[in-house]
This record gives sequence, C-alpha cells and structure tokens, in this order.
Amino acid sequence: MQSSTESGLYRRPPYEIVNPQGRSPVLLVCEHASRYIPEELAQLGLDDTAAAEHIAWDIGALDLARELSARLDATLLVANYSRLLIDLNRPLSAPDAIPEHSEIYPIPGNRNLGATDRQERVACLFEPFHRQLAALLDERLGAGRPTRLVGVHSFTPSYRGEARPWVAGVLYAKAEAYAGRMVAGLRESGEEIGANQPYVIDPLEDMTVPVHGDERGVDAVLIEIRNDGLRTPQGVEAWATRLAPWL
Repeated sequence: MQSSTESGLYRRPPYEIVNPQGRSPVLLVCEHASRYIPEELAQLGLDDTAAAEHIAWDIGALDLARELSARLDATLLVANYSRLLIDLNRPLSAPDAIPEHSEIYPIPGNRNLGATDRQERVACLFEPFHRQLAALLDERLGAGRPTRLVGVHSFTPSYRGEARPWVAGVLYAKAEAYAGRMVAGLRESGEEIGANQPYVIDPLEDMTVPVHGDERGVDAVLIEIRNDGLRTPQGVEAWATRLAPWL
C-alpha cells in the first residue's frame, strides 16, 4: 500500500505502508529506510560513494523492519526518500532537519536552499509521512488496541574515528519499562547492548518517540543496530530472530 503520488519533483510516493492489516500491537516505523533522491537533484552534489553511505539512509534498517513486520504480523510505515532531503525523525526546527553537512561530508545541494524549495520538501515529504503516522495511531487508539511504537534504525561501527562498542542500542524516554525489558532480553547474549546509546532521545532533535509516542501516552522506542550486523540476509535474519520476542 502506498500513499498518493505528489506532483512536481517528488513524484515517488513519500511513504509505503507494509502489512496495513497487521494484528500485532507493535507499529513499526522506518524513517531512514531509503537513499532515494530524485534524479533532477543530482545526488545533492554527492559522489556515488557518499550517496550510498550511512549519511543518506540507515543501511540494513529497511530489510530488518520488513523481516520484523512479517514475523510479528505488524504494520510498518516506510519512508521512500533519503533523509538528506529532510530528516523525518527531526523536528522542523532542528538545525539538521535539512542538513548542510553530515559527518565528514558537506551536502552541496542543501546549502543556500531557498524558502520555496525547503517548503516543498516539508509539504511533499515531511508532512504526509507524519500525518500518516498520526492517522495509524489514531485508528489504533480509537479502537482501543494495545499499541507500541518501534522505530527501526542502524548506526555506524565508528563515528569520527572512534569505535562504538555496542552491537545494538535501545533509545527511549518515557517508555522505561518496555525499553528495560528489551535491553535486558538482548543482553542475555552477553554482547554489548546500549540503553540510550549510541544516542539519546531529545525532544529538540527527535520526532518519533517524543511526539508520536510519549506525548500520546504510547510506549515508544527506537531500535539501533550496528550496521555491520545488517549487511547480509543472514545478519538481518539473526537480528530479527533476536529482537522479535522482546518487541
């Protein structure tokens, strides 16, 4: 199931809904699923290597989210454009909502972006995605369905030259009990599992957990998997097997 197609530059639907009739209490979200940038934007001035890197999308996150959706019979909302155009897990007021620089890479196509172009991305990409996520939650809560919101992400093995020890992390704010069970379960393997690592939830920098989860009284977490564990089908399957029982 896909949204209606927007006219103009952003002709691809802004999102896809996988398994809309899913019966699981879990509603999955993959905000950084795609590295797609319209051809007319010439990869925002990035070369092919940079445009395929983590700065453009969360490598492996979509494959994992689809596998979890199938295993759990869970509905999944998938973003269809690169976060370099506009980051769907950032408030519009965040400085990097439309990043001019990401890690070691300047983003030439986002520099000196005019108000009209910026508003087009908001109207065509950001607003439809968040309206749809809100509508999915409205429907569930209105029907009295138990609901848990889970964002599926990945992160790089190192950041600015510093190795990250965690194989995965669970990010949360108000959903302490839900997140705590998940962290404890994943730690049974003996591997390094971060609780609010390698990132923390910040209402000034995050959308999914604080806005769609905590503000509505819905248990909400982001799952972060180190992306070297998601680069093969076997790795994706292994992580889905580990995660599914705790979601």
